[in-house]
Amino acid sequence: MSSLKSLESEYPIIDSNFHKFCASHAIFTVEDFLLNDVYVLVAFAECQSNSKELKQGITQVLSIIDSLHPPWMNGVDLLTDAQRNKQVLSTGCEGLDLLLGGGLHEGQLTELVGPSSSGKTQVCLQAATTIAYKCRASVVFVDTCNSFSSRRIADFVDRLLNPSLKQAKHKTLERIMSNVSCHSVFDIFGLLDLLHRLEMKLKTQVKTNDCKLRLLIIDSISSLITPILGGGAHGHSLMVSAGFLLKKLAHEHDLSVLVTNHMVGGEGGSSKPALGESWKNVSHVQLLLSHALGSNLYNISILKHPCMASGQVAEFTMLE
Repeated sequence: MSSLKSLESEYPIIDSNFHKFCASHAIFTVEDFLLNDVYVLVAFAECQSNSKELKQGITQVLSIIDSLHPPWMNGVDLLTDAQRNKQVLSTGCEGLDLLLGGGLHEGQLTELVGPSSSGKTQVCLQAATTIAYKCRASVVFVDTCNSFSSRRIADFVDRLLNPSLKQAKHKTLERIMSNVSCHSVFDIFGLLDLLHRLEMKLKTQVKTNDCKLRLLIIDSISSLITPILGGGAHGHSLMVSAGFLLKKLAHEHDLSVLVTNHMVGGEGGSSKPALGESWKNVSHVQLLLSHALGSNLYNISILKHPCMASGQVAEFTMLE
């Protein structure tokens, strides 16, 4: 979402006086409104000499937030969208691709869940490498815990190349790395700002001949959301806003979005995906990844899928 300053040219009511009022309440972005009680804010505005203009500004910001919610779609709209020519992107993990009917689907948000050291980051890096190489596409990798490894990508490239193409390894690696953009983000506000800037860029992408963005990876989404959930309803609202914006990007720009999530303790000592039921409803596909230490064999199972039964399992190996 935008900073309030960036909205001034499009919405004149959001002027310098409105900025000063908001700044006095530590509100600088649209997201900050989600962290404030609107009724209390209106009460403060009513005490000002320019209360009418301030309340109009508050109403304008609320309408901007409301516009971010998806419109109603009837059955014809849903069928038309389902029949659009959206492609399936191979992850480079054969068993995972077979399980998903070819790989990651454009227009969908896929969530990869697993305990620590289960291989979630490795799957993300291999998918980024494979899609940048085979599709000659652009990939955005959002790194929230210093997990991105260019050396690991070089290892995957080495395995992808035929022996006869080894001499072209350096050139191929250079091309792939130029197509994979890594952004370090360490809080939810940084993520929302990055997604907003990415949305603006994608709106102009159709008009250029740039390498098309096909995959957006966030490793890991739970590292950004878990710290804010203790804030009650405000933290929950930020989580929902992030999830909606990810799905909006996927749907409107035919992206495949891949996020990772960790496990937490559940009832009876069992483990379950972090972030709760509300987040589970955000993702289109939710997969559980497990890996035995000392082995290069990985197990993947479907927890949630729009057209496949839960519980289906596959195995695959990965470069050690």
